[in-house]
Amino acid sequence: MERLDKFLCDSGVGTRSQVKVILKSGVVTVDGVCVKDGSMKFDPAKAVVCLRGQVLGGKKRTVLMLHKPAGYVTATEDKNDPTVMELIPQEYRHLDLKPVGRLDKATEGLLLFTNDGDLLHRLITPKKEVPKVYYARHEGTATEEDVIAFREGLVLRDGLHCLPAILQPLGAGESLITVCEGKYHQVRRMMASRNMTVEYLQRRQEGELTLGDLPIGQVRLLTDEQIQALDDI
Repeated sequence: MERLDKFLCDSGVGTRSQVKVILKSGVVTVDGVCVKDGSMKFDPAKAVVCLRGQVLGGKKRTVLMLHKPAGYVTATEDKNDPTVMELIPQEYRHLDLKPVGRLDKATEGLLLFTNDGDLLHRLITPKKEVPKVYYARHEGTATEEDVIAFREGLVLRDGLHCLPAILQPLGAGESLITVCEGKYHQVRRMMASRNMTVEYLQRRQEGELTLGDLPIGQVRLLTDEQIQALDDI
């Protein structure tokens, strides 16, 4: 059994306070009967809930893309630093979104959020080898030897084995790095192992999704087609 107000929130109708107003207006029906009491409990598998005649489906699967700024930690809460959850607009905060993987505090760029636990797991598991593309400004210039070392799979100084990755030099002090896993500070550590200290790092792509022209600190709601592409990974 589930409360009607929670069902409406999960369906993307609005926040708790917005749902209260909607219920009072008499536009919600359960099995054809107008219901204004959000505390009413029902079986979502058996009852039909409508808003202004439109059938609602319960928990609405949502995926957001954030252009993360530096200075925010990827966590749902933190005692010392602001978190990426503070950048989620108010109208999405009732959807129980969680960050997909993480970007470290100093790293900018593409960060996904979803309320679909299965999708989240598929995107972060190394077994799926979802490619993630980073732009880095760093000390020194990447050489052909560095490119080969990345392609063969680096072993870091602490003994960590990294999967084969792609290093694409862009010129003096600039590179693109494509990895298929997300270990702690991995890109920075991989570059440091080749004597190229990263000064700036931005994730530009995950799978087929690109950051595009999304302004820093802003979010974009993924389309059904884009979510389906993630399902196909």
